[in-house]
Amino acid sequence: MEQRNQLYEGKAKILYETDDPGLLIQYFKDDASAFNAKKLGHIESKGIFNNKISTRLFQEVEANGIPTHFVKNLSAREMLVKRVDIIMVEVVLRNVVAGSLAKRMGLEEGKILSLPIIDLHLKDDALDDPLINEDTVIAFDLATREELFQMREYTLKINRILIEFFDSRNIDLIDFKLEFGRSAADGGKLLLADEITPDGCRLWEKGTGRKMDKDRFRRDLGNIKATYAEVERLVTS
Repeated sequence: MEQRNQLYEGKAKILYETDDPGLLIQYFKDDASAFNAKKLGHIESKGIFNNKISTRLFQEVEANGIPTHFVKNLSAREMLVKRVDIIMVEVVLRNVVAGSLAKRMGLEEGKILSLPIIDLHLKDDALDDPLINEDTVIAFDLATREELFQMREYTLKINRILIEFFDSRNIDLIDFKLEFGRSAADGGKLLLADEITPDGCRLWEKGTGRKMDKDRFRRDLGNIKATYAEVERLVTS
């Protein structure tokens, strides 16, 4: 597979075109950011850990019936993915009160929700990824009602898959963010895209509540590289 022009560079990844117009190379960087790039930093080897973690988790959800853009792992920092048109809506699922939900509701972190909450956010760093609702998505033609329904169903199923997966590794899945895209090569089929990593998931050690995700960077908790390495070891073992 021949790497060609850089197509896009985000906060944590770079996408490159290949000699196949339907496939891209997704490169994972060591750059770290929080609060929509208001806090920037560098975590040594984060890209390597996240590539391995995302590879394993994409494989897990694919094996359980969720179509993804993942094709195969190429190197320590690179995976081959299907080219998709990203839907500019971030889907956030919450199992436990934490982060912005705790602030929004005026609650302490840690309350287990009676059912998962799904939030929708406009994917726009300049606007701080504002919270939106389904009517907003439809009114601004960000996605169709059918796509929204499918994104919701996929997200709930992914939640069940990942809760069981992480539970077997002594980790509680607190919340996570997903992105979806349309694959032109598959007739516009909706695919899970982007990544599944500690950058976009809250992961707490069972029993202790020790944070095992990007909150260690956001909140200056230390041991960031070691924690990402620990999650990679647990996920891939």
